[in-house]
Amino acid sequence: MKSFYKFISQLWKKPKNLDSLKERLIELRKQPAIQRVEKPIRIDRARRLGYKAKRGFIIVRVRIKKGGRKRRLYGRRGRKPSKAGLVKFTPKKSLRWIAEERAQRKFPNLEVLNSYYLAEDGKYKWYEVIMVDKNLPEIKADKNIKWITEKQHRRRVFRGLTSAGKKARGLS
Repeated sequence: MKSFYKFISQLWKKPKNLDSLKERLIELRKQPAIQRVEKPIRIDRARRLGYKAKRGFIIVRVRIKKGGRKRRLYGRRGRKPSKAGLVKFTPKKSLRWIAEERAQRKFPNLEVLNSYYLAEDGKYKWYEVIMVDKNLPEIKADKNIKWITEKQHRRRVFRGLTSAGKKARGLS
């Protein structure tokens, strides 16, 4: 007999109703690029990564544009654009790590715990970022998550200490 979370994770791997996924993508496109949401869409993945449905845990949905990045061309005259190194410029960070950093900049009083892939279409990728309010007494009293309130874990996403940052740095 399967658990509820195992059943949900298998539904995400092989969805039976593709129309509902398309409708969800239409809804996601209409929302702002960084938005705080009440509940995670993928509750099984969020729980596996440390989310708890209690005060202090916040879910932020982030939309990232897919594809490589373009650099600016400084001088416009006398240069061949194809040799200027403007296109095929890829960042050293993954899109998931970039999504975590954008969520941290939007909510500076929270701390990024983890993130996971949500959906994608031809233009965008969506990630849900799990953030923790380290100033709440509920978080400070919880023995499993109180480590994030310590001083050395401040702004950990910018130092590559989340799972997406470690993976991009080749650590795990």
